[in-house]
Amino acid sequence: MPRPLRVAIVGSGPAGIYAADALLKSDVAAEPGVSIDIFERMPAPFGLIRYGVAPDHPRIKGIITALHQVLDKPQIRLFGNVDYGTDLHLDDLRTFYDGVIFATGATADRALPVPGIDLDGSYGAADFVSWYDGHPDVPRTWPLQAEKVAVLGVGNVALDVARILAKTADELLPTEIPPNVYEGLKANRALEVHVFGRRGPAQAKFSPMELRELDHSPTIEVVVDPEDIDYDEGSIATRRGNKQADMVAKTLENWAIRDTGDRPHKLFLHFFESPVEILGEDGKVVGLRTERTALDGTGNVKGTGEFKDWDVSAVYRAVGYLSDTLPKLPWDIDSGTVPDRGGRVVQETGEHLPSTYVTGWIRRGPVGLIGHTKGDANETVANLLEDYAGGRLLTPGSPAPEAVDAFLAERGIRFTTWDGWYRLDAAEKALGEPQGRERVKIVEREDMLRESGA
Repeated sequence: MPRPLRVAIVGSGPAGIYAADALLKSDVAAEPGVSIDIFERMPAPFGLIRYGVAPDHPRIKGIITALHQVLDKPQIRLFGNVDYGTDLHLDDLRTFYDGVIFATGATADRALPVPGIDLDGSYGAADFVSWYDGHPDVPRTWPLQAEKVAVLGVGNVALDVARILAKTADELLPTEIPPNVYEGLKANRALEVHVFGRRGPAQAKFSPMELRELDHSPTIEVVVDPEDIDYDEGSIATRRGNKQADMVAKTLENWAIRDTGDRPHKLFLHFFESPVEILGEDGKVVGLRTERTALDGTGNVKGTGEFKDWDVSAVYRAVGYLSDTLPKLPWDIDSGTVPDRGGRVVQETGEHLPSTYVTGWIRRGPVGLIGHTKGDANETVANLLEDYAGGRLLTPGSPAPEAVDAFLAERGIRFTTWDGWYRLDAAEKALGEPQGRERVKIVEREDMLRESGA
């Protein structure tokens, strides 16, 4: 009787779990069956849903419910706290599996090459997000002394950062934020948050709902300058062809024509301002210099030679995430992705690296919404199964599932399991219960491992 197809997935965020789901829904899952092991470097699953989504977005975190149903399937095992490239390598995975799918995300900040970017008070959004989301591998404190703050970028991460900086700690207390984050936010002195985009309202990458949520806080006054509401032929074409862009522009227009209210924290959305330098004194941020831009007819902008200095003492860049390189895999340094064709990893020779596949952000870069990774996963899995049917996969030397457990035990690697996640989940909910909160996130890696029974 033929054994099940053995597949390793590296990364337990949505991309990896969608790939597992596609495998389980395939014809191969019925005969001869599939056996899937998911490896995750964090002690808990769900990737960027747990460590990249703002805590005041429970709607997005609701995606976890659907992901949960996939990981509950008996054909899947979770190995948490296992780091690819440190605890195990590509050759190890090939010993145990017919195919390997890499579904790692992006956790670092893209560089922004402007003078002053390295000053004290200049931060990457990804680092700040990791802090307020209780990531175990970042410092437990964050400096929040600045009364006036700049956020560079007009995507949803920029909105998240700006909103967390502008809200009060008590507004965020009903969420799952851990005690160290609550205490840090209580000390936050920000009264003005300025968000800067170098192009216009029609080019902003906000999601309409995320943008409107800014105005729901009783403590945040959203301010848009009427002079920043400008469109050229390219912008008008964008609005006509993109319903979301049109909705964003309409929201911004409505905010621009209303009177400014008296909510205590002001959140300014600036357009046509391109950052050219972060200003410093004694090694610390004391301001931001921008160049005014103007539309060129196509929806793009050009500099006007008109500069302005903004009085801010902290700058957060939210200009995109960057994936980590993966040992033994080819790398495209420009896009920050693993080269592929249809999810098949492509070597410098142009040939497919046997039995090796990618999906999600490591494949196409950190763009799009969470649901967009589903199509990626379906394509990647379809090509893996095509290679399986064509006899093109490498044959593992030790395909028995227990061989993986023995390997990890021999290496002395403490790993968490899916049952362990249920224990950690229960522990976090128990911490929240006395305060009437759904959960309080456990931050320390050692505490997570202990609660998970590792």
